[in-house]
Amino acid sequence: MPEPQSPHTIRVGTASWTDPTLIKSGRFYPKGCTTAEARLRFYASRFSLVEVNSSYYALPAPETAQLWALRTPDDFTFNVKAFRLFTAHQTPLVAMPPPIREALGARDKPNIYYADMPDALLDETWRLFEETLAPLRHAGKLGAVHFQFAPWLVYSPAARAHVQECRSRLPDATLSVEFRHQSWFSERHRERTLAFLRELGLVHTVLDAPQGFDNSVPGMWSVTNPHLALVRLHGRNAATWNAKGLASASDRFNYDYSDTELEALAAPIARLATEVDETHVVFNNNMEDQGQRNASRLRELLSTIAPVR
Repeated sequence: MPEPQSPHTIRVGTASWTDPTLIKSGRFYPKGCTTAEARLRFYASRFSLVEVNSSYYALPAPETAQLWALRTPDDFTFNVKAFRLFTAHQTPLVAMPPPIREALGARDKPNIYYADMPDALLDETWRLFEETLAPLRHAGKLGAVHFQFAPWLVYSPAARAHVQECRSRLPDATLSVEFRHQSWFSERHRERTLAFLRELGLVHTVLDAPQGFDNSVPGMWSVTNPHLALVRLHGRNAATWNAKGLASASDRFNYDYSDTELEALAAPIARLATEVDETHVVFNNNMEDQGQRNASRLRELLSTIAPVR
C-alpha cells in the first residue's frame, strides 16, 4: 500500500463514486460532469480515498484499473473489495470471468460457491484478480484489499482455514477483514478472533452498523496491523439492514449521520489513528450523496484534532 504522508494520517472517503443514486441526485457532481473520467477526477479532487465496490460483483479488467490509476493524483488510494466468490458468497455464474465461466461448462444451478470450484479454475480466478490489482499496485495506489465475508461464515476451524487461505493467496497485499456474523466477536471468541487477525497481519475492520442481528458485529475499536486501521460506516438504519425486496443496495444503507453522531465518532477515530501509520474511514451509506456529505463533514471535524487527508 502507499507510504503514509505523515505519521498517523487519516484518509476519509466513500464506498464507490458511481452509485446510480449519487449520480441521479445531481448534488455531488457538477453540471457537465457526465463521463467516467470526469467523475473520478472530480471525486479525487475532493477525497484522497475511495473503496472500489464493483470488484465484489465482477472482476474489473486490468485496463480499467489502469485508467483509475491514471485519472487520480499521485497520493490517491484505492481500497478494493474482494470478489464475492472469495468471501464465501454465492456467486452467479454470469459474474464469473468469461474464460472461467466457459471452462465450468453447463451447470444445473445459476450460482456457484468457493467449495464447488475445481482447483485449477480457482487458481486461475485468483490469478485474474491479482491482474486486476496490479495496475493500482504498480502506481502505488493500492490500499487494502477488503474481504467482507458472508454472514454464514460462522466462527469455526473451517472458517478460520478459509481466511488463512485468502491471506496465502495474496501474500504481498494488505488485507482487511470484515466479518458479518456475530459469533466472531461473541464474548467467547472475541479475543481469539483479534489474536488470529494479528497473527496473520490482517486489518480488523471497525464497524458502525445496526446492532442486534446475527449478521451485525459490535464496533470493536482494536488494531491488528500496525500499518493500517480501517473504519467502515454503514449507517444505523435497522429497519432496512435485513429488509427484503429493496429497490437497490443503496436503500439498505439509507442513513444520514447527524453532526452529533459524527462528532461522537471523530474522537475514537483520532485515538485509533495514534496506534497505526494510516487510518482509512469509509462511508458505506451510499444513498444519493449521503456518504459524500458525511465524509466531508467528518473530515472537517477530524482536522481540528488529527492529520487528515
